[in-house]
Amino acid sequence: MVKVVKFGGSSLASAGQFAKVGKIIRAEESRRYVVPSAPGKRNAKDTKVTDMLYQCYALAEAEENFSIALRKIRERYEAIINGLHLKLSLVKEFEEIAENFKNKAGEDYAASRGEYLNGIIMANYLGYEFIDAAQVIRFDEKGEFDAEKTNGILSARLKECERAVIPGFYGAKADGTVKTFSRGGSDITGSIVAKAVQADI
Repeated sequence: MVKVVKFGGSSLASAGQFAKVGKIIRAEESRRYVVPSAPGKRNAKDTKVTDMLYQCYALAEAEENFSIALRKIRERYEAIINGLHLKLSLVKEFEEIAENFKNKAGEDYAASRGEYLNGIIMANYLGYEFIDAAQVIRFDEKGEFDAEKTNGILSARLKECERAVIPGFYGAKADGTVKTFSRGGSDITGSIVAKAVQADI
């Protein structure tokens, strides 16, 4: 039996939540493919990471200093990494994000980084392979999801992969430009992965 599991933002908002999710995944051998969202709110007064990324990118687009806003996002991820006692650094990833924000990589790129980074942490935590959704989920030139092309690329990629984490919410056009689904799009990614691996559940 093959299962694809998708976890929303509130279930991945902190190290404690991550640990609960880890127990759920490890409880069944068949839970082989994991689709994570970006970290959600830890409490009522908290801000979702996706919203923090939108705010941070708005500063970059207005050519204002966004370094403090980006540092706060990095601190959210570091709290999860440290809480799980992982030997993982996202310094290179954040340097790349800062550079791409400066170069106006687009709002979709900015929003997608929440899932991308959480996917890296989740893969590291579980010992699963990390597959960047931008490499396997395709949109056409008009920004429409290309189901046929995606299924071909993704099923071929996952055939050689026993267990993997594929971040939700985004993919890319053929030229590499990141494109997101609408908010809540990680559910769509879960369905796409399930089809590609012909999952039972």
